[in-house]
Amino acid sequence: MSTYSQIFGGKVNVVASDPSNPINGQVWYNSTTKVLKFSEASVAGVWAAGGNMTTARANPAASGTQTVAAVFGGILSDGSTLSAATEEYNGSAWTAGGNLGTARRAQAGAGTQTSALSIGGRVQPNPQSITEEYDGTSWTAGGSLATARQFLAGAGTQTVGLAFGGGNGPSNATEEYDGTSWTGGGNLGTARGYLGGCGTQTTGLAFGGQTTVVLDNTEEYNGTSWTAGGNMNTARGYLAGAGTQTLAIAFGGKTLTAILAATEEYNGTSWTNSTSLTTAKQDLAGNGSQSSALASTGRTALTTYVATTEEYSGVGTQTTKTVTAT
Repeated sequence: MSTYSQIFGGKVNVVASDPSNPINGQVWYNSTTKVLKFSEASVAGVWAAGGNMTTARANPAASGTQTVAAVFGGILSDGSTLSAATEEYNGSAWTAGGNLGTARRAQAGAGTQTSALSIGGRVQPNPQSITEEYDGTSWTAGGSLATARQFLAGAGTQTVGLAFGGGNGPSNATEEYDGTSWTGGGNLGTARGYLGGCGTQTTGLAFGGQTTVVLDNTEEYNGTSWTAGGNMNTARGYLAGAGTQTLAIAFGGKTLTAILAATEEYNGTSWTNSTSLTTAKQDLAGNGSQSSALASTGRTALTTYVATTEEYSGVGTQTTKTVTAT
């Protein structure tokens, strides 16, 4: 059997602060906190509490990663006031960003924290064709969608974006953005709103959603057309998601009768159940990756809006553990 010294080339190190990127099995003694610690790869995904948003809202959009995120727009807890506010996340806390030019809900998001798209949405009672672009400080007008729509999904970047589904009634329309204007792409096989989406303009993923029923089917986009992927384990609408076409995550949402905490991961072929959100939510914001996702704000009941954030660490994520003695 190999010893720790043979594997890692030395004895247990004494350090004043924990290493920033420990490898699996690494052990160290923190002389500041006076504890022995080790790094271990997780065997299951797990959600943990992050910093609360400043303002609770439903139906916002999001962009970015788990530690460099933006959430924008939505409807406030009085159930009627639309929000133009943007909040930015640094992995611990949310701070105010620049306001959208048009307050709205049910839009799609794409891009990063400093190069985001806000696409379409709803200003009661009408769906919108508005696109806005964010530079990390302020929003400016972009090219309008050819078809006004709400409760749609988005993917890609600010200059190579994708918008699909939604509509004023279920739509199968797809549009592609070049940083200036939108052009028509291949139609979804199943028209739907309230769906999840992720990926890029040429490798997009659409999953779940709702018509008169909730849907479990998945579709994959190749830049020209959509084809069927594996079905989700739990049909749902009003959900959130993140990741890529072959490494996606879906979480939250609702059936026709129940709000869900269920989380699923997609490998490009099939969905598998993972650890559920701590709190069941619908109308939430989602961004990040399959291994490092962010679930923010949303509703836990029809009139109960929450500002909570949860952070997901996927299978194989390195976590630091403390050795205790009894």
